[in-house]
Amino acid sequence: MKETPITLTDRFQRQAALVPQEKLSRHAITVIGVGAIGRQVALQLAAIGARQLHLMDPDVVEATNITTQGYRLADLGQSKVEATAAALRELQLDLSLTLIAERYRPALAISDVVFVCVDTISVRAAIWRTMQRHCQFWADGRMRGEVLRILSATDETSGRHYTTTLFPQGEAQVGSCTAQSTIYAASIAAGLMVHQFTRWLRGLPLDADLAVNLLGSELSVSDRRS
Repeated sequence: MKETPITLTDRFQRQAALVPQEKLSRHAITVIGVGAIGRQVALQLAAIGARQLHLMDPDVVEATNITTQGYRLADLGQSKVEATAAALRELQLDLSLTLIAERYRPALAISDVVFVCVDTISVRAAIWRTMQRHCQFWADGRMRGEVLRILSATDETSGRHYTTTLFPQGEAQVGSCTAQSTIYAASIAAGLMVHQFTRWLRGLPLDADLAVNLLGSELSVSDRRS
């Protein structure tokens, strides 16, 4: 039986109506934090055809990151941005990568699309203060166990709502957002974030504040923007 040759020219064919490649190619995308949620966000962005990705994370891969964040045994001890970059290059041939193996600071260049996947409210708030007027699309993924919250900001109104979610760190629950995590919950959170991004690319209404309780099988939208 003659085998059909493998080609990559039409690899986006099945998602063409859902992910506008022309619009996607215009944007550089920054993923701040490539841990549980952020690594999955980066992989999904590469898979849908993102051309320019900036990855930012100061950490190295530890043993617990293999089960909860999708890193491989061979990645142990490597910087997370380098290990993630290696996986991304296997998904997207036309990918330009900028790797920043350090914590966010205002002097670092950020793109017009930002996915924030960090552990604490205080870090989110610090990044938002310096970036809110410079990015066109902002997504924040939060996870505690099997409870997820996805927030998006694309204009002044949704930005004001997002600011209200940045309560003082002392009012947050004890521990970082991913103190309890699983790869399946992180993948779902990442998928919801990337979905909001593709809705924005298509000019569709956004769910600016989306909450999912996997254990309770509950999904709620408390802020929808047209």
